[in-house]
Amino acid sequence: MRLTVIGTGYLGATHAACMAELGHDVLGVDVDPDKITALQSGSVPFYEPGLAELLAKHVASGRLRFTTSYREAAEFAEVHFSCVGTPQQPGGQGADLRYVDAVIESLAPHLDRPALVVGKSTVPVGTAGRLAGRLAELAPAGAQVRLAWNPEFLREGFAIEDTLRPDRLVIGFDGGDTASEPLLREVYRPLLDAGVPLVVTDFPTAELVKTSANAFLATKISFINAMAEVCEVAGADVTQLSAALSYDDRIGGRFLHAGVGFGGGCLPKDIRAFRARAEELGVGRALAFLEEVDAINLRRRDRVMELAAELLPDGLSGRRIAVWGAAFKPDSDDIRDSPALALAGRLHRAGASVSVYDPKAMDNARKMRPELDYATGPLESAQGAELIVHLTEWRDFRDLDPRAVAEVVARPQIIDGRNVLDRDGWRAAGWTFRSLGRQ
Repeated sequence: MRLTVIGTGYLGATHAACMAELGHDVLGVDVDPDKITALQSGSVPFYEPGLAELLAKHVASGRLRFTTSYREAAEFAEVHFSCVGTPQQPGGQGADLRYVDAVIESLAPHLDRPALVVGKSTVPVGTAGRLAGRLAELAPAGAQVRLAWNPEFLREGFAIEDTLRPDRLVIGFDGGDTASEPLLREVYRPLLDAGVPLVVTDFPTAELVKTSANAFLATKISFINAMAEVCEVAGADVTQLSAALSYDDRIGGRFLHAGVGFGGGCLPKDIRAFRARAEELGVGRALAFLEEVDAINLRRRDRVMELAAELLPDGLSGRRIAVWGAAFKPDSDDIRDSPALALAGRLHRAGASVSVYDPKAMDNARKMRPELDYATGPLESAQGAELIVHLTEWRDFRDLDPRAVAEVVARPQIIDGRNVLDRDGWRAAGWTFRSLGRQ
């Protein structure tokens, strides 16, 4: 089939390359000509394992190309995926829908024949219904242009796997009108033939699936981090508590790992937007708990600062501190709402000399925090340090020999903000080792 993918950021570039991998002819659309030029040359402007190779493969094959023209997009295909971002509103909690709206405003006037627009962005419930009305109003083909909502469930670091082998597909139609369902079934035929479950529903339910999933995952992470707070004062070990809880099939072990908390471009802004939309709908009390979920998450950063002050009791000013990690998670260069980079900034503002190293996020980190020092490797960042703060769980850090690190630091002290380092091994090598939720 012929498809367009509008918006070529993290979601759009991944979706475009993966749809080409499924055998479709794909046209990527973006308003940024520099981004289009880079993608057309096979270059991905962010890090996602395997994506650069997959995109280059299909650009070379001719199945994937890019344009800035909405007119060309409308002429090229009858199925158009909208994959633009929905960041947090400047100065507010709700979702900024300007990019979602712009797709409809720019594409619809060129749709003079039957077409299907498929939204994949994470949006407040009620958005799809509003967009469907605007689409019919602006499109020359009128009611022959339909809208469907097909939320994405990508995990950074696993985006290709999650697109080509998802755990489910969710598609919402206006008022249960499933006239366009056969078209989307054809788009996803290889996945459906492979047994991927399909949930066909209405607009509001499809919109709520993504926001509810992110709210649940954020709640689970904050729950175990709340238990970490209790463990520290009670003398318990949160890693052992988590392991014991994970054997209960009703709970499970995924996202039950205590540490410095969640970040990135999804969970923080999505739970805030969900709360804001619930307030607008008059059911704010139903999601009031998400305020505490957010607060618990941010308190983890405060606890790291407290531990740093305990290990450097004469004050942080003038002290050399190594920060291992800048991305919000491993296998990504995404620094949006990254606990690691936020803490590096806080340590710097407290007067410390901070040296940061991350395997993939250095360029992005420099742009956001140019005031920090950046090293070419973990040992260089640790050179002369009185404290190391481990904040992104890259394997590069887990595989380090603590004895080799001890040879370059001024004082062998480390805070494991992710509870993944070998505590006994570091202590045996002479390190003062502190972590979250453990004695």
